[in-house]
Parts: sequence; C-alpha cells; structure tokens
Amino acid sequence: MDTPAALVTGGATRLGRYFAEALADKGFDIALHVNSSRGEAEEVADAIRGKDRECEILPCNFLEDSLEELITQAKTRFPGLNVLLNSASAYEPAPIARTDMAMLETQFRVNMFTPLLLTRHFAEAVEHGQVINIIDNKVAYHQYPYAAYLLSKKSLAEMTRMAALEFAPRLRINGIAPGVVLPASQRTSDYIQWRIEGIPVNHQGNPAHLVQALHYLLDNAFVAGQVLFVDGGESINLEGRHSENYPGERRD
Repeated sequence: MDTPAALVTGGATRLGRYFAEALADKGFDIALHVNSSRGEAEEVADAIRGKDRECEILPCNFLEDSLEELITQAKTRFPGLNVLLNSASAYEPAPIARTDMAMLETQFRVNMFTPLLLTRHFAEAVEHGQVINIIDNKVAYHQYPYAAYLLSKKSLAEMTRMAALEFAPRLRINGIAPGVVLPASQRTSDYIQWRIEGIPVNHQGNPAHLVQALHYLLDNAFVAGQVLFVDGGESINLEGRHSENYPGERRD
C-alpha cells in the first residue's frame, strides 16, 4: 500500500513547520508547500527525512501559480496523499478605514480562496481523505483593526463547515483555531502577559497543544465540520459589561 502523505501549505515556518513535523512523526510523508521561505523549507525537509519519512518541497505562489498543479504535483510524488493541511496565511493589520482593494485581494486570496480551491482539487484527486484548515481564535471577535485578515479567516471558518457537508463522507473537513501560542516576534513580554490575563486558564499555549488537536481531528472518525478552538478559553471570555462588573459607583 502507498504510504500516507500530507500536503502542508506554509509548512516551512511557524505553526506550519510544527504541523509538518508532527505529521511526519505520525507516519506521513510530506509534500511541503513553500513560497518565499526556501531556506527554512530545506531545514524542515532535512528534519523530516531524519525521521525516515519522505519530503518533497513544492514551491507555489498563491497569488500567481496554479493551485490545481500544486495538488497534481503532490499526488504524483505521493500517491498515498490523503491529508491537506492549509496553514499558509497572509496577515496585515488595518481597520476598514485603511483597507484598500489590494489588501482585500491578498488577504482573501491567501486565507480563503486558496484553501477553498485546494480543497476542491484535493477532492478531485483523492478517493478518501481529510482537510484541516488552520484558522484563528480571533474569528470569535469583531476586531476591526484586523478587518481584511479577520474577515478572510471568518470566511474560512464558514467554508470549513460548508465543505464538510459537501464532501462528506469521502472527506472529513475540520479546522483548528489557535490562540496565544506563537506570538509575533515584535510582541513585547508586557503585551503577552496582558493577553494571558484574558485567558481563563491563565497561561500561554504552545505548539504541542495544537499538535494534540491535530491528532484528535485526524484520529476521531466521528468529527466533521468542526472548528476546534485551542486557546485556553480566551474566545469564550465574552462576558461583556454589566452592572455587576462596573468598576465605578453602582446605582441599583
């Protein structure tokens, strides 16, 4: 039988790398999508090959190149392809007042349109499999300073549920919404501590928590169309303001 294989988009950096290596640990050969991070991709490929798994680096610019060809290349190189993990992401903060068409097109093209079309072509190429979309726990909020990014991720969450219905039972499609796990390098320790104070479990997450979520979705055949929030309960911390938490003088 063909060895199972996974196509991981954005697999050379940040969370994508952890997911790619976790899948290799689980016995998958890896089709490693990369855009500009070629050096990092070579490092990840070496690490995966060190685990006695095959790894092929597949360059693709989501703004220019054929997504169907990316799936074809992955399936040709790895006939056992049965997992698509959409981790690649474009991120640029801006409120609606500073959002232009170019920003919208880039954010939606990478974060929403590409996972949708890759899912379509993956469904055409495999008999059975799974798709896992990496979303963001910010989809629980209406944080307008991230308008284009967040709207594209909200759309990805809805697409995950819609596609799960369309392609069942051949494909199981789910999502993971990470919280404070790998903050951007420019975030200060004060900022991270402030974020932690809003997390009910009162600590930051780490990539191992997301890998546990990945294993759960891969292994549980009765889970479909779900977006699993891995954020310490941050996204449910929406109590809002009311008379009992008003910090000023109460007047009953």
